[in-house]
Amino acid sequence: MENKEDNTLRISGIVKESTVDGPGFRYVVFTQGCPHHCKGCHNPQTHSYNGGNITNISDIVEDIKKNPLLKGVTISGGEPFIQAKQVAKLLSQINREKLSTIVYTGYLFEDLLKDANEENGYQELLNQTDILIDGKFEEELMNEHLLFRGSSNQRSIKCKESMESGNVILHEF
Repeated sequence: MENKEDNTLRISGIVKESTVDGPGFRYVVFTQGCPHHCKGCHNPQTHSYNGGNITNISDIVEDIKKNPLLKGVTISGGEPFIQAKQVAKLLSQINREKLSTIVYTGYLFEDLLKDANEENGYQELLNQTDILIDGKFEEELMNEHLLFRGSSNQRSIKCKESMESGNVILHEF
């Protein structure tokens, strides 16, 4: 689901200060559109590709800059990799020295790397991601004791280190 203009993002919503989507106060962008339709999804309103609102990336960046308490930006969904180029553009414009980035995806890290190409922007988004939470939510594997993950099949991956090494390197919160 690519927007016609590169400077916009179709989102379901924003939470300006969250403590449940990663460590510290985080700015959370919920992207709109998801192909996974996981049973028990806690954001089913994000599934439709036509729902939500189209928002200027620069407006989101300016909003993020207003809050000195933020420790990071989390991109959830929906499925962020449906709009990978736009999400990568957003993350490239934030203060990366100050703010960490977490991206949730229902895809597996290995599949994203394998399928990355110029058109889909997967590599661009992976390059802007510090921690990738990968894997579909599986209701049967739900575990309320996992930090920042819903089910035990999902992994917290050090994205840049994993891409450099060629092996998945897990991150522990």
